[in-house]
Amino acid sequence: MIIEIQRYCENRQPENSIMIEYEVPEGMTLLEALQFIKTKKDPTLTFNHGCRSEVCGSCAMRVNDKEVLACGYRLQEGDVVTPLSKMKIIKDLVVDYQKAQETLSRVKSWYAEPSAIMIQSKEDEKAIEKQTDCILCSSCFSSCPVLEVDENFLGPFALTRAYRYTNDSRYDGEKEIIDAVQEKGVWDCTLCGECTIACPQGIDPKMDIMMLRAKSVQQGYSDPSFASGGDDFLSGGFNPNF
Repeated sequence: MIIEIQRYCENRQPENSIMIEYEVPEGMTLLEALQFIKTKKDPTLTFNHGCRSEVCGSCAMRVNDKEVLACGYRLQEGDVVTPLSKMKIIKDLVVDYQKAQETLSRVKSWYAEPSAIMIQSKEDEKAIEKQTDCILCSSCFSSCPVLEVDENFLGPFALTRAYRYTNDSRYDGEKEIIDAVQEKGVWDCTLCGECTIACPQGIDPKMDIMMLRAKSVQQGYSDPSFASGGDDFLSGGFNPNF
């Protein structure tokens, strides 16, 4: 089986990258194939991995322009393997996650001042269970087309985390987060759903962003592109009280 891997060396610009073909045994996961190549064919190949169980998210990369976890993806003939998009390439399939992670500080998605032991009911815990499953792999960030044209867009990674905290019964800073996601945030998303498709945990950032829009309307905000002050958003059939 032949696959192609995009190779980058230090200080090499993406447009000057090279594609290298490797022959690997059939029936392997992508991570198994990468380890086979590194130990049997090319020790210079560089990539990240951790748990090998689709839990840690460290082996996220792209195959045929779609985000996957290498430890869970079963290779097919002719697959083209590239690093995650929208982030600086360190070497080969290893990227710098700093840009994606910095967006979390912009939406203030953390417990500000926990003053006591915080206990949740089962119902409250269930309300944020899916968003809490995020493994920080940044696949959604990589897949977002808005970031292609606006690198300052918060992206689905941060916006899903923002929604998780606004929905957390232990957190009382909802307005602060809603304020933080207005600029380059909820209204800039095109709702294309690429982030939802890319998420290996089944999280739906598109829906989370829609719910953040609803919370924004409840806080008095509206889509700045609508001169009507938000009526167009509500007339589109989305109920902010849902």
